[in-house]
Amino acid sequence: MLSIDRCTLEARVADITTLDVDAIVNAANSSLLGGGGVDGAIHRAAGKELLRECEMLGGCATGDAKLTRGHRLPARYVIHAVGPVWRGGTHGEPDLLASCYQRSLEVAREANCASIAFPAISCGIYRFPADQAVRIAVETVLENLPRMPQLESVIFACFDHAMFERYEAELKSRQAPPSKPV
Repeated sequence: MLSIDRCTLEARVADITTLDVDAIVNAANSSLLGGGGVDGAIHRAAGKELLRECEMLGGCATGDAKLTRGHRLPARYVIHAVGPVWRGGTHGEPDLLASCYQRSLEVAREANCASIAFPAISCGIYRFPADQAVRIAVETVLENLPRMPQLESVIFACFDHAMFERYEAELKSRQAPPSKPV
């Protein structure tokens, strides 16, 4: 866990569809019409109303994000972010992944969300290297916090313990060392 001013960043091994936050981020495909992994789980948990709302959005570009209601989820909103497919790292993948996190935070700010949960975007079937993806996720969130005065809680919802340990290590590396008594 990492606290910066008024905001707490933490990693949890959790099913993102069960988190009671203002917004969860969906690792979506560009159609926004559901798929496998996190995307499929979110669509199943939210119900058919989510699919109907997504059909009206006309898809989403890689690196961008769009907002829908949460429908049957505990979260009020779903922010659908389209991450890049890993193609060796020479096709702008790191910048596109950072853009997913930045755009998701911008959309959350516009919706006045105080809490948000992210999955490990692009780390499943899109094969983005997990260590690099975690570093990009944490760094991008930290860089955007000054523009997010309403944000109080960021959760990195990890699908397994190995991913949780990556996030924990990255968050710990960002903590300021304790000050020495004078």
